[in-house]
Amino acid sequence: MVGAFKDIPVQLCQFHQVATIRRYITKNPKTPASIELKLHVAMLKNTDKESFEGGLKMWFIKWESFLNERTINIETGKSYFTHKRLRSAYRSLNTNMTWLFTWYDNYELNIPNTTNMIDGHFSDLKNKLRNHNGLTKERKIKFINEFLRAKRI
Repeated sequence: MVGAFKDIPVQLCQFHQVATIRRYITKNPKTPASIELKLHVAMLKNTDKESFEGGLKMWFIKWESFLNERTINIETGKSYFTHKRLRSAYRSLNTNMTWLFTWYDNYELNIPNTTNMIDGHFSDLKNKLRNHNGLTKERKIKFINEFLRAKRI
């Protein structure tokens, strides 16, 4: 299925990426590295691709040894990364970088950088379906199709 849509640009919702990072490092991070990453991620929606990517690379260079710190489990003797959640936050940003700025790389297509508009439509659809919770599966499908046709999603 990916092959069928390979020429269609995909934008990852920046709001959802920020929410993912917040889950990893919390709203009130304690370590300086986490605090800096949180500040950098807060700029995501207000910056261009080169600035954000460059800032993330600089953050990684500054904190690479901190991210690579390991702790040894006394009982098993095995080691694990001390700052696992911070590593995961960085990895998520680094991995998703390709899709975070599709709107920027394809500016002429007028792609939004978030899915807020469509998320609102889906919330509306879920509320309407909840009000009609006795529908059969076939009727629900028809209801959804009509709803989407009316909204022109």
